[in-house]
Amino acid sequence: MYKIIEHYKRYNNKKIMSFDSTITTIDIGSSKIRTIIWSFDKDNTDKFVILGMWVTNSTAIRKWNILDMEEFKTNLDTSLEEAEKMAWEQVSHVYLSFNSSSFEVITSRWVIAISWEEISQNDVDRVLDMAKGGVDFPNREVLKVIPESFSVDIEDWVKNPVWMSARKLEATAKIFSMNTNVLNNIRKAVSDVGIEVLDVYPNLLSSPEWVLTKRQKELWVVCIDIWASTTWITIYEEWSLKHSAVIPLGWDSVTNDIALWMRTSTIVAEKLKLDYAIAATPEKEVANKQLKLEKLWMWEEGEISLEYLSQIVTARYEEIFHFIREELKSIWKDWMLPEWAIFVWGWVKVTQFLDSAKHNLKLPCFIGTPILDDDISDWFINDPVSAAVIWTLILSNRYAIETGWGFSLNIWGFFKSFIKVFKKLLP
Repeated sequence: MYKIIEHYKRYNNKKIMSFDSTITTIDIGSSKIRTIIWSFDKDNTDKFVILGMWVTNSTAIRKWNILDMEEFKTNLDTSLEEAEKMAWEQVSHVYLSFNSSSFEVITSRWVIAISWEEISQNDVDRVLDMAKGGVDFPNREVLKVIPESFSVDIEDWVKNPVWMSARKLEATAKIFSMNTNVLNNIRKAVSDVGIEVLDVYPNLLSSPEWVLTKRQKELWVVCIDIWASTTWITIYEEWSLKHSAVIPLGWDSVTNDIALWMRTSTIVAEKLKLDYAIAATPEKEVANKQLKLEKLWMWEEGEISLEYLSQIVTARYEEIFHFIREELKSIWKDWMLPEWAIFVWGWVKVTQFLDSAKHNLKLPCFIGTPILDDDISDWFINDPVSAAVIWTLILSNRYAIETGWGFSLNIWGFFKSFIKVFKKLLP
């Protein structure tokens, strides 16, 4: 947290005054809740400064379903309050980003006739609305409609048909939806804390949009998010999303395996995974080492072989890689990705993870980081775990510029703020 403050101090008063209104994003995960308050340069939307950031444990969500509403609201409130203290800002509206096992992505197509000789932006919006309206979504809410490509008369794979001459316009779009009850529960929890939700962005979209370059998305590339309980896959070609899938295995699966086979608690298993796990066959010098469990937790006894630990971890990762390959085979792209497999999220930082990924996927692999700016590359936000939340902020900033903030008086937010201040004044 101190590096954020140091980075903020680098800006002189003149530069700070050039920044526009702040934007707040909450990234909700099954293990952590991250709140970040940013301010963007009104003249250059690629320049920004972090005003406040806080990470709290997410102890009330499992597999993206809320188990305890009161505890979930407490976690949200803590993350917001600490970020507000750092930023000296009162948050009244936020953008949410998260993944959920209830997310569903389907492909829809629709054709419309063009009234005039040239295609306008209204025509593009109309055909996308018709593509969304042509699909039945029982008990689901549409979050985003992402155009994959357009067809203009006999010309296919058009990316932007505006101002082109045509008689008909066909759109192929990816429609992102999720369970209405799950989304309403999350919105209700945020609203009860006293914050208004402006928009929701699936991390399935956010992460690859930031870590993938334009050249990579032009060719075949797969972006892989390994989360706590799920693994998300997105595949791009010709700058558009071609395929997406979710695997019900993640980082917690490795912890559970260690706890089961080592006959130990999940607390010790998590420490073993983070500090000693190796995702490939270790060298003989490392394999022969024995680790005393009482060093990790005073209530534990016995020793553990690092070779046995690596075998447990490697087996689970090989299973995840197997399902990833099966998804690539389903679209005939196994071993055939010119621009590699790119991994994001913090769970990929296990020792020799890339060696295991290259061996199992038979592809060049590397870990994507969200920020390459020289000013901020030296602090911990430049981390795979931050890819989704950073791009969500970029998207939200563009949304704010296009539509305007408007005016929204959040009475409950002011009331909650008053209660917080009053509690702090009590002895």
